[in-house]
Amino acid sequence: MKYTSLQDRVTIGELAAAGCSDQEIAEHLGWQPRTVRKWRRRLQTLGRAGLVSKMGRPAQGALSSFSEPVAATLRHWREGHPRWGPLTLRVEATQDRSLAGQRLPSRTTIARWLKAKRLTHSYQRHWDLAQSSEATAQAAHEAWEMDASGTVSVPDVGKISLINVNDCFSHAKLLSFPCLVGDARVERHADTADYLLVLRLTFVNWGLPQQLRVDRDSIYRDNTSKSPFPTRLHLFLLGLGIELVIGPAHQPRKRAITERTHQTWAWQVLEGQTFVDWDALWRALEARREFLNHSLPCRACDNLPPLVAHPQAAVPRRPYDPQDEPAMFDLDRIAAYLAQGEWFRKASNVGVVTIGDQHYTLGQQWAKHEVQVTCDPTERTLIFLDHDALQTKRLPIKGISYTELAGDMGRLFQLHPYQLPLPFTWSERRLARLCETLSGTT
Repeated sequence: MKYTSLQDRVTIGELAAAGCSDQEIAEHLGWQPRTVRKWRRRLQTLGRAGLVSKMGRPAQGALSSFSEPVAATLRHWREGHPRWGPLTLRVEATQDRSLAGQRLPSRTTIARWLKAKRLTHSYQRHWDLAQSSEATAQAAHEAWEMDASGTVSVPDVGKISLINVNDCFSHAKLLSFPCLVGDARVERHADTADYLLVLRLTFVNWGLPQQLRVDRDSIYRDNTSKSPFPTRLHLFLLGLGIELVIGPAHQPRKRAITERTHQTWAWQVLEGQTFVDWDALWRALEARREFLNHSLPCRACDNLPPLVAHPQAAVPRRPYDPQDEPAMFDLDRIAAYLAQGEWFRKASNVGVVTIGDQHYTLGQQWAKHEVQVTCDPTERTLIFLDHDALQTKRLPIKGISYTELAGDMGRLFQLHPYQLPLPFTWSERRLARLCETLSGTT
């Protein structure tokens, strides 16, 4: 048996208030019209308190009319196999010799019992982040694509992943950065600090874009939640006035420009070549970028090199200087974006809700409750609303200040001028690339 979640009921109320019919809401959410009608009427009659489900058996429990061995066996199986559903449990019970001759509950009764004992897994319908549609770019630096290639082993350098950035209108190759993701001692994935470095190096040469288009990697999107909260990288871009557009699942052609350039960079620079160290590889990529943009014909540009076909792409749309980054950063942009969102979380056993890798303590009275979360952009607070609307709590949004989002750049402004110790670790190499963008840094 399927049960509507708090998110379903809230959505029914919002769509009904917007003038949608029961049939339209049912088609949108995948429920029967009678289910939609039930919750719409409860909301109209009882208000928010009507969202509390009264379904289920009385206090004695769904298995109260069955023998103790049946209930004990079902609980034992469920605890040992958390993903066994009511149908599996029912079939197991019919085949278990120790329960032979016992009256057994139906699958529906077992489902009610699991729900009453809180042994079910909460299900939330998908509620994605707000973003604009992907219209065809009409000018240079209106929209960029960014993506990381697969891991490649480069002799004398280590395992690298090229993070490539391209302009959607001019097809200019803006940057190809060799992110070191493994050597003889360590293996890792490109992290937020790596992407912040790549973006800043690109900003210095090409300015700020209006839109950055990416895939559904976890660096851009919280892939663990049905109602994802913006990642740290997403919040940083919002602060600079750059819209992040996350592509649909399983559609790599939506990022076709960058997917093709992964192959271009591999053929033009990596294959058949050796480099004495990482710095030599980085210099080779930078030199080849000039060739690809100014000399190599591009079919998408009428067989002209990108910057020959679109010389205006050499001029930044929004100039950028890393020294000015803190002044360019605007928290109001982040708050305005979050005000469009709505998130659903389940509080922990001690009443803590985790959202955006930040923990918010609501109190023991919220323990294990399903919570709806919205944002007040004026006060920059998150509003936590309990499922029955009897409890509301406001807490300041955590983790959105410039110093919390800026990463290594924040360190640079605190420590500038900055001298790195030898030998360089990867994080120190990364910091050195940032230092190079700051005038007068040694």
